[in-house]
Amino acid sequence: MAARVVRRGLLLTVSKCNKNFAQRLLRGMEYNCGQVQTRAYNWGLSRTRARPACLACALCSSLQTRFMSSRNRPDGKVLETVGVLEAPKQQGKYETGQLFLHGVFGYRGIVLFPWQARLYDRDVGPTTPDSKTESLGHESKEVKGKTHTYYQVLIDIRDCPHISQRSQTEAVTFLANHDDSRALYAIPGLDYVSHEDILPYSSTEQVPIQHELFERFLIFNPSKMPSFSPRDTLQAWQKKNHPWLELSDVHRETTENIRVTVIPFYMGMREAQNSYVYWWRYSIRLENLGSDVVQLRERHWRIFSLSGTLETVRGRGVVGREPVLSKEQPAFQYSSHVSLQAPSGHMWGTFRIERTDGSHFDVRIPPFSLESNKDDKSPPAGYTL
Repeated sequence: MAARVVRRGLLLTVSKCNKNFAQRLLRGMEYNCGQVQTRAYNWGLSRTRARPACLACALCSSLQTRFMSSRNRPDGKVLETVGVLEAPKQQGKYETGQLFLHGVFGYRGIVLFPWQARLYDRDVGPTTPDSKTESLGHESKEVKGKTHTYYQVLIDIRDCPHISQRSQTEAVTFLANHDDSRALYAIPGLDYVSHEDILPYSSTEQVPIQHELFERFLIFNPSKMPSFSPRDTLQAWQKKNHPWLELSDVHRETTENIRVTVIPFYMGMREAQNSYVYWWRYSIRLENLGSDVVQLRERHWRIFSLSGTLETVRGRGVVGREPVLSKEQPAFQYSSHVSLQAPSGHMWGTFRIERTDGSHFDVRIPPFSLESNKDDKSPPAGYTL
């Protein structure tokens, strides 16, 4: 049975209905098969019920009806066909040029290249000789590192204003190319996406993604699938900036159905006042895996430096926000930065979460290492291609 998927003014055709695919399509999209319909307005969902005509529709109709505001939807907006959804890959990797919808945040994007990361999941029990011990701030526990694929992607800038589950447009941050050790600059619209969050689709458009780097990095090639090939500039940019782009470790832990994922990135070193300052960026994603509505109220960090210092940081919310995690918007993601006067350290902590009845509980932030690159290369000399 054919089906349609619509996400905020975008219409895509699905060639097959299947159980797993249908479940994932319901995040921020419209699933329309027979008379069952799920619509996304302002990244929320509203739905009308009808008798399901297939298994995928039965899944749709069994979900709770959800309503969100559509006040920001442009008047007279019509749906446009932008491509054909493809079945997600259970095995193997997506290639450079693969178009996709983000399975959680709903934006359009395109794959630039993959990264092989070590995923340390504290929710997974058995230990092996490849495990490592983490005892900072928590009970001592060995965590097995498992290889997991992430992708460097470009985000369609048209979708950025509508991703309310993000604190800002995701960006890759670099140290600025001058003596100010605290000066940073960013390339917006770059993200790291886990393999399971990729919902692939194809398009006949020659420029289906709007981003200033799209035509610099990719060229339309209708004779291959996916139909976009990397330019030499993409390969040169990846090679030049590899130390600052590379994703190596991912840390994950779940407390009372709230899963916290942390990805640290080393950004480089600068000399300041006869000492060296080492910089890291870290990306954090919170996901509500349960049915209760909760809100993040406070953060509590412990930051240990190899120089022997231990810093405690407390504050309201994160990056100026106190996000609500619900069935409609189960995830929130943000990035921040930390600097040490030592080449390595550790961070760990908790988030204070509030339930709707006013009670609180603490969610553990998995401990993660801050490691500088083994080579002492200087940070990239400005943003050039």
